[in-house]
Amino acid sequence: MVSPLTDPWSVPDDAALPLALPHQLPAGVGRAVAAINAAPGAWCPALSPEGDRVAYVTDRSGLPRLEVADLDGSAVPAVLSLPTQEVVSVAWSPDGAWLAYLVSPGGSICAELHVVRPDGSGHRLLAGEDPRATVFAGGWTGPGHYACSIAPGDGPDADVVLVDAVTGAHRTIARGGFLSVTAVSADQRWVLARRGPRAYRHIVLVDVATGDQRPVLAPDAPGGLASEDGRFGPGGRSVFVRASLPGEPFADRAGLVQVPLTEEGVPGPGEVVLARPDADLDGYALRTDGTVLAVWTRDGVTELCVHALADGAVVREIALPEPVMPGWSLAADGETMIAELTGPRSPRGLWVVPLDGRPRPSRLPSAPACPDAEGLAAADLAVPVLRSYVAPDGLPLSGWLYTPRGVHGPNRTVVTFHGGPEGQERPAWSPTIQSLVTAGFTVFAPNVRGSGGFGRAFLTADDGPAREASFDDVRTTVDVLVTAGIAEPGRIGAHGWSYGGYLTLVALTRWPDLFAAGVTGAGMSDLRTFFAATEPWMAAASVTEYGDPVVDREMLAELSPLTDLARLRSPVLFVHGDRDTNVPVAESVQAHAALQALGATTELLLLPGEGHTIVGREHLVELGERLVAWFDRWL
Repeated sequence: MVSPLTDPWSVPDDAALPLALPHQLPAGVGRAVAAINAAPGAWCPALSPEGDRVAYVTDRSGLPRLEVADLDGSAVPAVLSLPTQEVVSVAWSPDGAWLAYLVSPGGSICAELHVVRPDGSGHRLLAGEDPRATVFAGGWTGPGHYACSIAPGDGPDADVVLVDAVTGAHRTIARGGFLSVTAVSADQRWVLARRGPRAYRHIVLVDVATGDQRPVLAPDAPGGLASEDGRFGPGGRSVFVRASLPGEPFADRAGLVQVPLTEEGVPGPGEVVLARPDADLDGYALRTDGTVLAVWTRDGVTELCVHALADGAVVREIALPEPVMPGWSLAADGETMIAELTGPRSPRGLWVVPLDGRPRPSRLPSAPACPDAEGLAAADLAVPVLRSYVAPDGLPLSGWLYTPRGVHGPNRTVVTFHGGPEGQERPAWSPTIQSLVTAGFTVFAPNVRGSGGFGRAFLTADDGPAREASFDDVRTTVDVLVTAGIAEPGRIGAHGWSYGGYLTLVALTRWPDLFAAGVTGAGMSDLRTFFAATEPWMAAASVTEYGDPVVDREMLAELSPLTDLARLRSPVLFVHGDRDTNVPVAESVQAHAALQALGATTELLLLPGEGHTIVGREHLVELGERLVAWFDRWL
């Protein structure tokens, strides 16, 4: 579906009141934009142990809910979550008796852990009663027991806790540092957990009986200070770790390392099992036939392969009907998977994918339908091409170019920046991008330095004071668009969400004439106030990314657009969920108020009941319409 480029480049009280559209979009465009943003999806699949049913999250009702469906589509899917619950993820217990699911109460990032029987009975809240606490997903350790991480909310740490689904009892089995569960051994003697701040994490082996922790990989071993995921091998006598592998031939990419374990849990030297210099390993599963199912990401596109465990050789490549697979669930026999797939023209949906290559993948019969299918069909949905270019310091950069049908020269263009900053722009479904394309805008979605998917060196190239170089990538991107005859000076807009919203505001202040208008969503305006007001665990994890809020306070001020707002001259729209505690809503409110005091053209749209991610259908439609109308007015 995605074709590569062949010609390379070188809060005031009234803040949440509805805003009046500056002017009406053409009726056909308005309906298409509404349909695009109302299109439902399904994600986070979890197969039952028998492989005949699947649990998943879907927003077909207008808010993310937990559903269970038969794979053959013989019955209407059952909604198991409560009517007001905003569901984040789900996991099926190995005995099939329980479903554990996380809930975001009222849009808050402070998630709760709930369980329910597959028939809808036995619902109970297991963790997260304290509104300050945050539960992080883990996994079932066996019948009736779920291991997860819980941050109490009054400090930077997260402890590993074993929760009894029947009694609700908690047992803390590991403390100290930010710990996130990745696996539990079959005999429940050991837990693997990820520990450390962003981009500097490592996997530790936790003794359940004593709570003792030891690194699985030595700090000086390949991947020792950059590992994200750990699983136990067959028999529990080894650990497989997904880690960034420095040097040649690994090119700093994420691969798979196998580490032997003694009976006493002492790790031996690691051995690289899977590695590619052109792709990152996003996920993997060990199969009973001695092979490994590997999920690779190359230039943003998913490649699904079966490898021999003995030598890493490719046994089979599995073609997927869409270019991006964000999630998946493997059947117990390893022969079939339920894949969450998406593409530039396809919202997230669930597919049955046989791993022997026969038959072809097929959509889950219970796939949600768009409430305005005709409006969506009328939309001018675009398939992007990958564009590569080079920063002045020689660093390769890239991004995805979306061009409206019939446009062949310079056009009104919006540059949209992803969040993270560790996120990656991929050819997946983006209501924002497709809304803009339908309205006639060219859209470019770059991966500036600091993005994921290009190796750890690229990922950490914007840490601390090096962030200035990632700012310069914004200017480079615009210069290349103009030089190539794609964008027209004076008619270029900037947009982003979360870190992308921050980067948008930075660009508007640093280069006042670069963008004619901007939309910044849920972005930081002052890194100092962000550190002071975000969740404690988020602040602690972000020090390596941005800097220390005490030691580096002066640097954080220099990197904060709030300190330079007087330079901004372009109209800017701020959008934020009013329940956001990840990037607190005050970040948008204070910047909007400061610009108002300066007499600048600015508006603020607060979405009630929403958190850091906007999930309600009505709010998604409103956001899409406001964003398109804003750029249509100012570009």
